[in-house]
Amino acid sequence: MKKHFYALAVASLALAAPVVAQQRMAQQPALDQLQAVQNRNCATMDVLQAQLATDPAMAQRMANIEAQTRVFEANPTARRGTSATVIIPVVVHVVYNTSAQNVPLAQIEAQIRVLNEDFAKTNADASLVPAAFAGAAANTNIQFVLAKRDPSGNATSGVVRRSTKTRSFSSNDFVKYTSKGGSDAWPRDRYLNLWLCNLGQGLLGYAQFPGGAAATDGVVCLYSSVPGGTASNYNKGRTATHEVGHWLNLRHIWGDATCGNDLVSDTPTQQTSNGGCPTFPKVTCSNGPSGDMFMNYMDYTYDRCMYMFTTGQGTRMNALFATGGARAALLTSTGGIAPRTALSSAPAYSLFPNPATDVLNLRQGTTSVNASVAVYDVHGQQLKNVRYDAASGQVDVRALPKGIYRLAINDGQHLTQRSFIKE
Repeated sequence: MKKHFYALAVASLALAAPVVAQQRMAQQPALDQLQAVQNRNCATMDVLQAQLATDPAMAQRMANIEAQTRVFEANPTARRGTSATVIIPVVVHVVYNTSAQNVPLAQIEAQIRVLNEDFAKTNADASLVPAAFAGAAANTNIQFVLAKRDPSGNATSGVVRRSTKTRSFSSNDFVKYTSKGGSDAWPRDRYLNLWLCNLGQGLLGYAQFPGGAAATDGVVCLYSSVPGGTASNYNKGRTATHEVGHWLNLRHIWGDATCGNDLVSDTPTQQTSNGGCPTFPKVTCSNGPSGDMFMNYMDYTYDRCMYMFTTGQGTRMNALFATGGARAALLTSTGGIAPRTALSSAPAYSLFPNPATDVLNLRQGTTSVNASVAVYDVHGQQLKNVRYDAASGQVDVRALPKGIYRLAINDGQHLTQRSFIKE
């Protein structure tokens, strides 16, 4: 187990990253833009080094965040106070040069679902965690929902689409500015910005740690890394899981140094990154008998071979939402709540029976409703085990636990919400 570093350790760890940031800043030649992804390549530490070089005050901001994290980790009462689930509104910026890069909504929704499963330890492959690490695997109590309200207070799908003349982007953050061929960030105190675009240089993604500039805050992922994408071995959505981990202040599990420190106490020290799908146990840095925790989301393995966060990582992430935490403002964001103004101009719908046990009938007058219908729980989380049949006008709610839910009806012009009770 690793010893904790204190506040100023963050600066020295950042500077231990390879000095290749400037090489990543240039646009890649057209030939390289078309290369397939050969292995996981995350530019987060390179970006951090470049930011520290251009913004001397950032090191102190990160040191302050690290100090607040240590206080939180040492306070059991504070940790218990964050047991409630944190809901983070997400805006997805799809920046595309070709139709293939214009990621469809179904894959974006699948990406959000993967994030929620991975951060809640409800992913199906969580059962593959070796017995030696099973006790450390954790639900982080952090969840994500596509934004329903934009910064101006208007209803939104949570997806911004921008056509660009740029064939591929690098880690220079151009994708985060409309003026540079990308898409401007939404306010970071209300949203997680997730950019999907074509990345050159074999990059799968990168993120900005807490403490960086507001205009560039968020996560960038290769468009084909989403679930069902074409990035072979990296198309189950775990690139976003890895990069959002960085956005929530997690380091690479090997500490970006030989037998380095990731500032988390329950992750074994390991020599360096792991690629592909190693065989358990893989012992390095005298970390036997269990060896490397290569199935951790913060390693570099294939998507199908990473499937856990630890309790310590969850605590480190949740520190950001405690009093004085760098991302605590997200707790009061209304970005995940559809605006009530949409109700005033919405058509009149009837919903019956209410309460319901098996089926809800949705009608506009006497006819069924041809619209997009979604169901949300009281936390604003969209439920995927509910289906609406437009032909019959029926919503099957048999799979829902008893409780209060919200039905959102989108006919393309109006967003209407109705509450119902499942008995």
